[in-house]
Amino acid sequence: MPKVQVLNINGSNVSEVELNPEIFDIENVNEHAVYLVVKNILANKRQGTKSAKTRAEVRGGGRKPYRQKGTGRARQGSIRSPQFKGGGVVFAPKPRSFAYTTPKKVRRLALKSVLTSKARDNEIFVLDGLKFEEAKTKNMVAMLNAIKSTEKALVATDGPCEDVKRAGHNLKHVKVVDVRNINVYDLLKYDSFVISTDALKVLEEVFN
Repeated sequence: MPKVQVLNINGSNVSEVELNPEIFDIENVNEHAVYLVVKNILANKRQGTKSAKTRAEVRGGGRKPYRQKGTGRARQGSIRSPQFKGGGVVFAPKPRSFAYTTPKKVRRLALKSVLTSKARDNEIFVLDGLKFEEAKTKNMVAMLNAIKSTEKALVATDGPCEDVKRAGHNLKHVKVVDVRNINVYDLLKYDSFVISTDALKVLEEVFN
């Protein structure tokens, strides 16, 4: 059973906590499940708003540009055919949704796989509490430096903690998120995973 030191926001050791092995120490890390979920997340992020006109939608081209025979050139029916400048687009893209769903079992397996990798690489930092007296950026920076976290950090809270969220808002490489909304893509994108003990309990309840 993996164990992690519990720190306070000043970086001092407070206690030790045992991580749930069913979440943070699974036997086989499934990289393919992680790939499937990341691909799904990125597909769902696509706007799908690109659009172009087909030859039926562009303006003009009502008559033949020149007669059928006798010119020495290939016969043409419209100057708005795809081969002409200003013509329509072949198989023109249209607005569409790229969203789809991945099975729940695959999503859970991928999340467990990434959390296990984070635990084995010592990239999980557990705090006894995550609150600031003032919601200022310098407080977030001081906390991350104190616990010796990397610059790119995903900070998980046990609810909508506005003071923590505001403190990390101006930091380009820091994201504050409710632990119920963490996903595989964010865990991979950020090097460190900072979580409070309360949020850790919520995370374990989510998997039950």
